[in-house]
Amino acid sequence: MLIASIRNPLRSSSLRKPGVALLTLLVTASLAPAQTAAPLPPRLANAMAQAASPQAIAEYRYRLQQYQAARAEYDADAQAYWNAIAEKRRTRNAKRRAGDRVTEDDYVLAQPPLYTGPKRPVDPEPSRQPPRERSTIPVVADFLKASAQYYQFTPQRPTAEVEFKRAYARVARAMGLTPEQAVRVYAFETGGNGDHDMQSGLSKSRPGSRAISTAIGYNQLLTTNTLVLLAEQGHHILKALNDKAARLSGPPRAALERKIAVVKRMVAFARSIPGNWSEHEKLGRTPQGWGVHALVLDIDVGPLLQTHKLLTSVNFARLKGYTQPLTAAELEMMNLTGDGTGLDMVTMPQAMREIVPTANFFQRSGYERNPVAIRHNTVAKLLAVTDARMDANSKNPGARELAAAF
Repeated sequence: MLIASIRNPLRSSSLRKPGVALLTLLVTASLAPAQTAAPLPPRLANAMAQAASPQAIAEYRYRLQQYQAARAEYDADAQAYWNAIAEKRRTRNAKRRAGDRVTEDDYVLAQPPLYTGPKRPVDPEPSRQPPRERSTIPVVADFLKASAQYYQFTPQRPTAEVEFKRAYARVARAMGLTPEQAVRVYAFETGGNGDHDMQSGLSKSRPGSRAISTAIGYNQLLTTNTLVLLAEQGHHILKALNDKAARLSGPPRAALERKIAVVKRMVAFARSIPGNWSEHEKLGRTPQGWGVHALVLDIDVGPLLQTHKLLTSVNFARLKGYTQPLTAAELEMMNLTGDGTGLDMVTMPQAMREIVPTANFFQRSGYERNPVAIRHNTVAKLLAVTDARMDANSKNPGARELAAAF
């Protein structure tokens, strides 16, 4: 009865939708004898074909109201939950700054509410809004083009992938990463078969695949990661390059010195803004930022960036007093979620890992887009599935080749 009461007014009056009167007139005209009927203009004929019936429109509006009411109720519950998550996070941070012990009471122990109401109905009327343009994510070709344009630099690429793996293994071992950490993180991030120029979302085995982020390389560095690493670790990277140049002579040394000059310019660019993630993220969206990201592909600089990405997490944990060796899964948590958030999980006793929901370590938008964190919804489950994926992917050819490079 409720649906009928909504439909009836639309049946009796075409004034509710200006286009209905015009379409009614056109339909009437089309019933005239064929010799007097003029062909409809294509635009109007198309509008007639797509026009929804009043009954379909009324049904849609009713279902939309049902959806909006259910969604509003869910959003109120969800907002309260995520506000509690944020408040607990502030409490934990304050306790750590004060040197106080964090307990299970400092986490939200309930799982986030799930929306179980009706789905949003499909509007039967053609949209009057132009389709939104999909934002284009730059790919390796864009990084290379920008690097040549802004820095007159072309990364030195390996002639075979094993060369890059050997260069990475030499740097990682020398700087203190264990083979297990490096290989298992590589296996998790790339599926155990990734090349040095692998980009997130793109696959050679899936023609037509699309990039889903700017993350490239063995540890899947974003443009923002590259800029932050250069800003924070640029002096270490330049020292390593200068030390290598000092051991060379002739044309190889001259080539590396030209590369060092480019890296210095890129470091200066990365340090030209305040040292925080959001500002570097903005810089990473510019063509100049894309050009800097091409360094990840270089056989001299790329392994240094990849290693420093993981080593900064190891050093962060030590600085915070956590002296136990990080497992690869724990290191990956810090790599994925950020050092502070990841260490929150790493330092948690096993008994707490079993009961603390993963939602405590996410913003709402990030959590709702992360099916792995939702399905494996405690810290213990998330670390376990990470380890399991590392186990499986470490058997793949690329991971075995990287292990052999150590």
